[in-house]
Amino acid sequence: MHVERKTVVVTTAADGSATAYTEGAVNGRVLQVRYVKVDFADGVDFTITSEATGETILAESDVNASATRAPRQATHSTVGVAAESGTGFAVNDHIAIANDRIKIVVASGGNTKTGTFHFLIG
Repeated sequence: MHVERKTVVVTTAADGSATAYTEGAVNGRVLQVRYVKVDFADGVDFTITSEATGETILAESDVNASATRAPRQATHSTVGVAAESGTGFAVNDHIAIANDRIKIVVASGGNTKTGTFHFLIG
C-alpha cells in the first residue's frame, strides 16, 4: 500500500483562530492524524473536515498536548442501516477523501501560536 504524508503548519490570528488546508488534492483513506503541539495554548479546539463535503474527519476540544489519532466512520448496509458485528458492536472503516483538500479550523489556540498536523493518507 502506498502511504503519503501531508503536513500542514497552522498559525493562529490574534483572536486564537485559524483556518488552513492541505496543499493540493488528497486522494485515499485517512489512516492517521498526528497533531504536534508547538505553542498553541492549552485547551485548543480543532475541527478537521473535507473541504468540499464538510464531512468530519476529526473534532477535538480542550487539547493540551500532541496526540495521534486514527479516525474512523460508521459503516452502513445497502439499505442505510448501521452495520454491526455479530456481537452488536458498530463496524467502522477509514474515511475516504477523493480529489479534495483537508480543512483544519482552530479555535482557542492563543495569539499568533502554532501547531502542526500530519495526515497519513493511504
